[in-house]
Amino acid sequence: MAVDLHTHSAVSDGSEAPAAVVAAAAAAGLRAVALTDHDVLAGLDEARLAAEDAGIPFVPGAELSVGWEGRAMHMLAYWIEPGTGPLQDRLAELRRGRDRRNAEIVAALNDLGFDLTLEEVAAESGDGSTGRPHIAAVLMRHGVVGSVAEAFDRYLAAGRPAYRSRPRLNAAEAVGLIRASGGVSVVAHPHTVADDRAGFEQAFEGFVDLGVDGVECHYVEYRPQQRARLAATATRLGLIATGGSDFHGRYKPAIAIGSGRGDLSVPDEAYDALAAARPAH
Repeated sequence: MAVDLHTHSAVSDGSEAPAAVVAAAAAAGLRAVALTDHDVLAGLDEARLAAEDAGIPFVPGAELSVGWEGRAMHMLAYWIEPGTGPLQDRLAELRRGRDRRNAEIVAALNDLGFDLTLEEVAAESGDGSTGRPHIAAVLMRHGVVGSVAEAFDRYLAAGRPAYRSRPRLNAAEAVGLIRASGGVSVVAHPHTVADDRAGFEQAFEGFVDLGVDGVECHYVEYRPQQRARLAATATRLGLIATGGSDFHGRYKPAIAIGSGRGDLSVPDEAYDALAAARPAH
């Protein structure tokens, strides 16, 4: 059976409620599912209850934006529970930084001549943590762009005119906070820090030195052959080869939970390995 260890809900920058994400995973016949919203744990209790009702194992998590060797990288923190703790407390600080960034992005878009407001963006995100996909959705509603992808390509991605950076954890600090909070650390979609076979090899060796537990090899944007090659490299270096769809609901409409664009299948051994890697209490 397959698992999906990278999904997002409306609590951060997805479109579906946490319970709906879990329901979709169960309907897809997955063995297990993780919810990994950006810098926030608010949807985990709802998702856990839905998983219990559906009879599907659930992994509580979050996706963190971290700095590593001068570059931005995302890190998945698994088995992190809501409440207080070393990582949990830092996440609250990061969310405040995200709020400041959203205001700066909206101001930049206003300067470009687009009449949108923070109130509109907040309404798009509902009760969840607001991020760039919500801003992109408002731009779509104003007729500025035709899709979320176009909004990022033209205005919101790094290097584009409305992009603004935000505070990030140092990667080594993030690994320590995750472990101190009883969690397991995995580098998400490593193509953000490597762009060819030699680069991936070097990056994976750096991940070992960093002390992470695993790396996302079975990712929706990679070809099947590349997934297999990355997984073999990770295994050779003692890293857990994990994966997921990076499901965002209607914000990434071509991506289905569990199967990505139709050819993704994350082996359930990834779930077993993550569970076994949890620090002893």
